[in-house]
Parts: sequence; structure tokens; C-alpha cells
Amino acid sequence: MAAALIWSGEALDDLDGIAQFIGRDSLHHAQRVVEGLFELGEVIATHPLAGRVVPELGDAQVRERFLYSYRVIYEVRPEQVEVLAVLHGRRLLESIGERFEG
Repeated sequence: MAAALIWSGEALDDLDGIAQFIGRDSLHHAQRVVEGLFELGEVIATHPLAGRVVPELGDAQVRERFLYSYRVIYEVRPEQVEVLAVLHGRRLLESIGERFEG
């Protein structure tokens, strides 16, 4: 049974930025990438522990999965999974570190 999936406002903003960036070259590809990321969210909700622990954080509850060159970072909670961020793989996690501070 899948956990409830929540996309944080910050993660949705990340998706919007990704779509805008890719959309400058191809609206079709932007749509496909964003759809793929939402589909990955559904997979994460079904199998939340399949993702690896985010190496920079070392917290077993904060994990990540990859799609194309994007990292989907999420937190596993007892009754839900919350997507915290969607970042390009080359972007440093510390650039958004305030999202992960207590």
C-alpha cells in the first residue's frame, strides 16, 4: 500500500523552474521531464525505502531517487512521504540547506 505523497511548496517551485529552463528549448521535453518526475513520486510513495540515503545528510529518513539528471529528495514519515526538493544532479545540496535544517 502506498503512503500518502506530499509535494512541498519548495519542490513544486523546483519543478516549475525545471520546466521553465527546459521549456526555453523544448516545451515537449519540459512536459515529459515534469510528468516523469511526478510519476517517480508515485513510485516513491509505493516503495519509499528503495531510494538511497542522501549522502550529504546521513539521515535514514531523507532519501533520494534519480530521474535523468535530477535528484528527487524526500522524507519518509510514518504515514506519508514528502518530496522536499527536486534538484539537478550537479547542484550542491548545501545551496538549499535551509530546507533540511531542524
